[in-house]
Amino acid sequence: MDTNDQDILEEQTAPPRKRKKKKSWIIVLVIVILAAALGTGYYFMERQKPISTARNYLDDIKAMNFDGMKELLQSNDMTALDNADITNDAYAAFFQKVNQKMTYKITKTKFDIKNGTATVTAHIKYIDGSDIYKETIAEFVKQIVASAFSGTSLSEDETNQKLASLLEEKSDTVEDKFAETDISYPLIQAGDKWKIVSLDEETVKIMSANFVNVQDEINQELTNSENQANSDSPAPSSSTDGTIDMSNDKFTIHYTQCRVVKDISGASCLLVYYDYTNNTSSPSSAMVDVNLKAYQKDQALQAAIPENDEAAIDQYMAEIKPGQTVNVCQAFELTDTSDVTIQAGEAFSFGGGDTQTQILKVQ
Repeated sequence: MDTNDQDILEEQTAPPRKRKKKKSWIIVLVIVILAAALGTGYYFMERQKPISTARNYLDDIKAMNFDGMKELLQSNDMTALDNADITNDAYAAFFQKVNQKMTYKITKTKFDIKNGTATVTAHIKYIDGSDIYKETIAEFVKQIVASAFSGTSLSEDETNQKLASLLEEKSDTVEDKFAETDISYPLIQAGDKWKIVSLDEETVKIMSANFVNVQDEINQELTNSENQANSDSPAPSSSTDGTIDMSNDKFTIHYTQCRVVKDISGASCLLVYYDYTNNTSSPSSAMVDVNLKAYQKDQALQAAIPENDEAAIDQYMAEIKPGQTVNVCQAFELTDTSDVTIQAGEAFSFGGGDTQTQILKVQ
């Protein structure tokens, strides 16, 4: 047998190499890796479902799609909106305008695949309409007061329409002010879908631009205004050189004179005169626009009724045309002959506003 034949025989009789066993272990390892990858992929895919639901819910909030929101709620319960004006057709245009400016970003998720629960946290930036509401309510109250003195009254529908019109008007003129907040939305798995557990008050507040019910806000602001008017607040500081001379987009006033006369009981009272100009585009009056207070020794003075008729007092209550100027008068009871501090500002200016003061010599 030659050398070549011997080599061939040795190859044929040689035991199998271990390389095949190594190859089988590689296959098993690949299968394990693929299974792990599939499991991880399934987990992350399932984790995206509650996030997707939260995004759809926030998009429906932004679009004021109440049917879409209801569909994504576990119980379809929308009763949290029962007392909110956003469901009132009269205010629909205003709230759609402000909610379109809302933006959000998903910042955190907590996912429990075993129990079928999740929590998605969103950082939300939205319109804070507090300045719009203050302007609207102030203007609305003025118009209601003017209507009452003219002998007219509004129905509920007319009231809503007037408020809605003022809200839209003020939203175009008042600069946008944004607020930011974080809301965590609990979700629960329902079959192959994920649902938001409930409609919360914070979300309603966001949709309402930090405002829920117009009538409630009006009543609250009027109560606050009445409490402030009845409080024994000290007189504002002023100098003897100051003269009330103020102007804004609603009115211009300029102090002209004062004098002491008798009231209907025979006691002394102070008459304060000032020129009033209507700067608006509709009829108005000093009684509706101007808030004039008087103080003596840090005590607020009550309104008085002069013994004799005074034409300027009638002018104070009378409506005048846009651009017209009249001299008006307000009367105050006097406690003694000490100096009187008067303070002028805008009537129904909820939350403060510009004021001017002046000291008057009674003697």
